[in-house]
Amino acid sequence: MSEERQSGWLARLRAGLARSSSRLGAGIGSLFGGGKLDEAALADLEDLLITADIGVATAARLAEALRAARLGRDTSETEVREHLAAEIEKILEPVAKPLILDPEKKPHVVLVVGVNGAGKTTTIGKIARQLTDEGRKVVLAAGDTFRAAAVEQLQVWGQRTGCPVMARETGADAAGVAFDALKLATARKDDVLLIDTAGRLHNRAELMTELEKISRVLKKQVPDAPHTTLLVLDATTGQNAHQQVEIFRQMVHVDGLAMTKLDGTAKGGVIVALAEKHGLPVHFVGVGEAAEDLRPFSARDYARGLMGLP
Repeated sequence: MSEERQSGWLARLRAGLARSSSRLGAGIGSLFGGGKLDEAALADLEDLLITADIGVATAARLAEALRAARLGRDTSETEVREHLAAEIEKILEPVAKPLILDPEKKPHVVLVVGVNGAGKTTTIGKIARQLTDEGRKVVLAAGDTFRAAAVEQLQVWGQRTGCPVMARETGADAAGVAFDALKLATARKDDVLLIDTAGRLHNRAELMTELEKISRVLKKQVPDAPHTTLLVLDATTGQNAHQQVEIFRQMVHVDGLAMTKLDGTAKGGVIVALAEKHGLPVHFVGVGEAAEDLRPFSARDYARGLMGLP
């Protein structure tokens, strides 16, 4: 990424995290005015971190690290923010991994899953835009056959990006759509196949069964497909994201996460909690509607953005 584009992304990331960072910043500012760090302030800090959906265990870990470093010492608001950002970066660093596409796979098959409303279709469109901008050939599969709007939305992204879209009528067999899309992408020797799927909930057994069928049908053509299963999570759901991760991991092999809608929530700390608890790679974060508002996840940029630091 060019320096100009990188600086533009960092500005959008900070803006997207503003609701989370302003809540944390206001709380930290009221707790730490430059006096000596004491146990009462640490307890209040732990509570504050929990309200940002950082999670109980992770909040306790962060407070303990601050206690070990600065208890009884004069501590300013900026020092607390810097310390927390550094500790959060340590937690996030192991999971900050870009989506790696295998050039030997023609195509590399990416199955995109998640609950309704998480932003799967939009995320696919944004990834397609980025891949085509890099000169890669991409096919899109409209596997959410339950919603005509999802198919139409993906077809719009196909027109924007110049990517062919494999689609069928509403209610068609999603596994059949995926099968035909893989056949097309293989014949064209395309680089990537992105497969959309219907939004799934654990109490909709038929949708979970369909997801298993899609994977099974793909393997008939390409035994190791899908090569990546990307779970899209909506940041506004906060701690409910944990349950979604657990449910989908029971059904499919989840390779990585994309976290969307961070600009619409004060719960931006949930990524920290997810990293601590599940350890799944975070491939993308999204902070807006435009294609450039979805980018690979950076531990340092995110940690400092969450703490309102440049």
